[in-house]
Amino acid sequence: MNSYFIVTLGGGLGALARFVLSAWIARRFGETFPLGTLVINVSGSFLIGLVATAAGDGGRYYLSAAWRQFLMIGVFGGYTTFSSFSLQTLNLALDGEWLAASANAVLSLALCLFAVWLGHALALRLNAPR
Repeated sequence: MNSYFIVTLGGGLGALARFVLSAWIARRFGETFPLGTLVINVSGSFLIGLVATAAGDGGRYYLSAAWRQFLMIGVFGGYTTFSSFSLQTLNLALDGEWLAASANAVLSLALCLFAVWLGHALALRLNAPR
């Protein structure tokens, strides 16, 4: 299958997942703080860390190049929302919500780095000989 098609299909599915989850979180918790974007970026970081390690070189769970492109570039690229994070953080700052803007930036960076490490660590355990 054509790589462009695979990535496009994955991106569409990731964007749909982002839209559905973000809307659900907004309905459930409100939109004052961009919690949906934060949850999506953290979970996307976890997933990409998990798949990159579990299905990468030396990983226990082999995925073809096409599947890795579909998941890592397409689905996870369409799912995560760094551009949304940037705009929401800027808007908080422009509205004078410096504490919320700072909290969003710090939490996003710290939690996404932790999540990608956690996914990587879990995949290392899954890759370990049984």
